[in-house]
Amino acid sequence: MRKYTSILTFICLCMLTFACIGKSKVSHTQKVDQGDKAVVKIIPGADRLSMYLPLLKGKKVGLMGNQTSVVGPKNEHLVDVLLREKIDLRFGFAPEHGFRGDIERGEKVSNDKDSKTGLPLYTLYGKNDKQDSIIQSIDVMIFDLQDVGARFYTYIASMHRVMELCAKHNKELIVLDRPNPCGDQIDGPVRKDDKFKSNVSLHKIAMIHGLTVGELAHMINGEKWLEQGRQCKVTVIPVQNWDHNKMYELPVIPSPSLPNHLSVRLYGALCLFEGTDISVGRGTDWPFQVVGYDDPVYGDFQFTPGEKAGMVKHVEGKGQAMYGSDLRGLDANKQVFTLKYVLDFYNKVPDKSKFFARPEFFDKLAGTDELRKQIIAGKTEDEIVASWQPELNEYKQMRKKYLLYKDFE
Repeated sequence: MRKYTSILTFICLCMLTFACIGKSKVSHTQKVDQGDKAVVKIIPGADRLSMYLPLLKGKKVGLMGNQTSVVGPKNEHLVDVLLREKIDLRFGFAPEHGFRGDIERGEKVSNDKDSKTGLPLYTLYGKNDKQDSIIQSIDVMIFDLQDVGARFYTYIASMHRVMELCAKHNKELIVLDRPNPCGDQIDGPVRKDDKFKSNVSLHKIAMIHGLTVGELAHMINGEKWLEQGRQCKVTVIPVQNWDHNKMYELPVIPSPSLPNHLSVRLYGALCLFEGTDISVGRGTDWPFQVVGYDDPVYGDFQFTPGEKAGMVKHVEGKGQAMYGSDLRGLDANKQVFTLKYVLDFYNKVPDKSKFFARPEFFDKLAGTDELRKQIIAGKTEDEIVASWQPELNEYKQMRKKYLLYKDFE
């Protein structure tokens, strides 16, 4: 009896030991996983100096950049880094919001000098007869702007212009890629007709395009969208540890009216209001996080646009009480493109004939006049979304050819 008791005791001890070991292994694995998630850091192309500095040594270099062109945890400007590394940086091209990002939409960007470094600056906007001679003065061009993933955000139009110049004069372009903060989605109508081609709808891509600038650069080349079918010699310095499933909160605001992650995530859905007189909060502390107009019919929430740095001009409803919707409490990461805000305001407006105050600009933002006509016809969001699916599915198939990162599920 004592023998059997000893055997039974031994078996129990073994079982307990294996159970403890199993628990220990699970616990250790969980800690390792959590630790990995904590230490895995998204590294933009600009931070991967060892990949592109050797391509610049001994060459005359130009830069298309702005305040988002930063390097490292201290957000040091790329210009300062390149100059410290003894790179022969000759000039900078400034995008729509200026080299330091303090110019609001549509305001004039002129040729000037960078206030901090004295670097000569030139604009790609408007007539500039010097652009060809400027690009001829260098060997290689760098593009480093933080896009937000919407077709009407003009930084991708700036990249297109740089690619045109580089292709025309046989200059190499190095794209320092950055994550797309809305790269987890593809939605909206695809711009088809060149009738609607403009700075806010330059490419035949979805409104919410789901590409990084590096991926788009390959698409522009691959689809031969440059003049005369030219192709630009492009080298993309990719982002490390990022894919289209991952959220990315921008370290530096991309423009004065997109001050935080929520505004960036809502921008795609709210920018269509720019073709109307509805305020999206410019001139407040919450641009692209509130929506309203000067009639209580639009909602109980009230705000008054004023004058803010970078938003002195082009402020809808400046000095007037606006009534509408407060979106500031929304979870930024859960925001995706939707027509519900535009449809809600259109359905509430007493005189619908006045809603599309700038119909031509609304159509350019949409890349089509069909969306405006569908809204006027009383179509639901589901009906409108269904109408653009054939072209959207074609775009999605084309997009797959140019992906540099794992796609979202």
